[in-house]
Amino acid sequence: MTDTLRISLAQFNPTVGDVAGNADLVRRARKQAAADKADLVMMSELFLSGYPPEDLVLKPAFQEACRKTTEALAAETADGGPAVLLGTPWVEDGKLYNAVALLDGGKVAATRFKADLPNYGVFDEKRVFAAGGNQSPINFRDVRLGLPICEDIWGPEVVECLAESGSDILLVPNGSPYEHDKLDVRADLVRRRIEENGRPIVYLNQIGGQDEVVFDGASFVMNGDQSIAVQMPAFAEAQTLTTWRRKGNNGWVCETGLIAKQPSVIESVYQAMMLGLRDYVNKNRFPGILLGLSGGIDSAISAAVAVDALGADRVRAFMLPSPYTSEDSIVDAQKCADLLGIVHDTVSIEPAMHAFDAMTRDVFAGRGKDVTEENIQSRIRGVTLMAISNKLGSMLLTTGNKSEMSVGYATLYGDMCGGYSVLKDIYKTMVYRLCDWRNAQKPAGALGPDGAVMPPRVITKAPTAELKPNQTDQDSLPPYEILDGILECLIEHEMTVEQIVARGFEQATVLRVWRMLDLAEYKRRQAPPGVKITSRAFGRDRRYPITNSFKAPKA
Repeated sequence: MTDTLRISLAQFNPTVGDVAGNADLVRRARKQAAADKADLVMMSELFLSGYPPEDLVLKPAFQEACRKTTEALAAETADGGPAVLLGTPWVEDGKLYNAVALLDGGKVAATRFKADLPNYGVFDEKRVFAAGGNQSPINFRDVRLGLPICEDIWGPEVVECLAESGSDILLVPNGSPYEHDKLDVRADLVRRRIEENGRPIVYLNQIGGQDEVVFDGASFVMNGDQSIAVQMPAFAEAQTLTTWRRKGNNGWVCETGLIAKQPSVIESVYQAMMLGLRDYVNKNRFPGILLGLSGGIDSAISAAVAVDALGADRVRAFMLPSPYTSEDSIVDAQKCADLLGIVHDTVSIEPAMHAFDAMTRDVFAGRGKDVTEENIQSRIRGVTLMAISNKLGSMLLTTGNKSEMSVGYATLYGDMCGGYSVLKDIYKTMVYRLCDWRNAQKPAGALGPDGAVMPPRVITKAPTAELKPNQTDQDSLPPYEILDGILECLIEHEMTVEQIVARGFEQATVLRVWRMLDLAEYKRRQAPPGVKITSRAFGRDRRYPITNSFKAPKA
């Protein structure tokens, strides 16, 4: 009877659709596992296809590529080296499954299928996969391994079935997206399953960015006594060997191994922004990014994240002043660029403003200037930046935050232009916190400079779009502390007017914000993708109708 088992955990970064590249990562992980004398190397959920593959996985050619590559990887295990637990799409009896395959002894020795398919938030697996039935453990080197897949452990049924079937250890491949409070949520979840069934659990999570979703890794092993035996790092690829011992009637215990320090909430938000942008740019093969640097706080923090993610040589900034742009803004934008070490060019939009005035003079005759002319300025900037993006090949980074996008304080085809946004799910009050934090310390893995990356005045001055004289955001919006508090109640918690008012907010302000939130849906539907941070990001998480006659009920 086997008394020792060595399992190598590979927390790696796959790319959706890159079957050959992901297979090479499996080979790299297996080579390291062999050097560590591991019996088994484990990969995360749907690693071979990349996760989530969405409707790509419905293509028969893609299914066949995954199948053939899985079988080729299985054949390589005939060398007597470590076996592989591989997440992959798998067709069986005409049905497509989210599967984990055991590759051992030169063949696909066993497969297990995900039973509980998530269909909420960013997940819609019921559209593409069939649900697996009751699971049984697989026998590997005289150890009975239960293989629930991600969502399978969020309810008690699958784990209970595996425990009753005699599983010794539960190995859980995951594709669990980052949210700012997710680390504690996962640990509490695993603790509940252990309390119910007494089996130790390996929680192996994916790392990397995929469109709007970021996977933070932070994989861990929790023993049957609910102690953490292994904690892998967040926001970084890693591979670690876990050693398991059979302890008689007490079952299997993982020896204490790597214990990586986990980031604070504010650091994790910043790291998620970095990782999401880096992978979006690199996996889509952009040479770099460009952005409008206005001298304001949103563009300043966006530029800092870009430099930390990609390096100063891949980031270029543009100031596009108008007659309403203050000297302070021009100076502050230049100081931001200097602190970050990026190229900073100036392109005046005043000639284009005069051209638009001339073009529209007859059509607009008899009508005074209003928000139309303000939006034209923003759209001139958008067209100019998109033209530069087309010419240089770099992706335009959008700099609007969640507070603005929530209430429509943004110009469609203007400052909303771009390919990606790191602030899409970041409220304005969090923007201030992030700026203070980044000026005080440099995050792990950042490619940007040490020390402060923006001048203090960028953080302390009143935010303004500078589209007319003496304009500030608070001319049109409630103070951001109030606005963000109400928005979080409405968006993340779907609270009623009565509930929000009970928190101390004025009813008239709540009703006003509710109305602005609903009216801006058509703008958000046309916004670029961006990093998901909260539990309800616009787009994949929160999907509201544009045509919507339901009115906010008065308290």
